[in-house]
Amino acid sequence: MLLSSMLLYAFISSFTPGPNNIMAMYLAQKHGFRKTFKFCLGVGTGFWAILLLCCYFDLWLKDVIPKIEYWMSIIGSVYMVYLALKIIRSKDENAVGEREGEQRFFTGMLLQFINPKVILFGLSVVSVFIVPYCRSTASLWLYSILLGCIGFAGTLSWSLFGAVFSRFLSKHSRPFNLLMFLLLIYCAYTILKY
Repeated sequence: MLLSSMLLYAFISSFTPGPNNIMAMYLAQKHGFRKTFKFCLGVGTGFWAILLLCCYFDLWLKDVIPKIEYWMSIIGSVYMVYLALKIIRSKDENAVGEREGEQRFFTGMLLQFINPKVILFGLSVVSVFIVPYCRSTASLWLYSILLGCIGFAGTLSWSLFGAVFSRFLSKHSRPFNLLMFLLLIYCAYTILKY
C-alpha cells in the first residue's frame, strides 16, 4: 500500500473547504470553539462511520452507488443550499442552549451521510488504498480510525480558525456570512455539475 499517498490524499481532502469545514468555521465564529466542539465530534463520528461502511461494503457499494449517486447529489446539494440560506439569514446570536449543542452533534454526524464529498472520499480511499491491500477486520478498523481522525482534525482546525478570528469576523459578519453562503452554494453547484 502507498501509505504516504493515502495520507496526502486524506489530508488534502480533509483540510480543503467543504460543508463540514465551512459549517465548523461559521459555528465557531458565531458561538465559540467550545460550543462548536460537539458539531466537530459529530462530524468526526459520522466521517468514521462512513469510512467503516465503505470498508465493509466496498464491492457492494460499487454496484449500488452509480444507481443512487444522482439522487445523493441532489439531496446533498439541497442540504448545502439549506445550510447556505441558514447562514445568510442568521442574525448575531451568541447565546446557545445546551439542547442546541447536543443537536449539533447529531447534525454534524448526519451531515456526513448526505455529504457527497465524504462519501466519494470514503469510496475512493477505501477502494484504491485500503481494500486491495488489507482485508482483515483489525486493519479495516485501524485505517477507518486513522482516516476519521484526520477528517476530525480538518474540521477542528477550521473551527479553531473561526474561534480565533471571531472578533474580526464578528465586525465583518455580513461579508463573512455572504462568503460562507457563496462557498456552500459553490459546493452544491460542483456536486450537481459532476
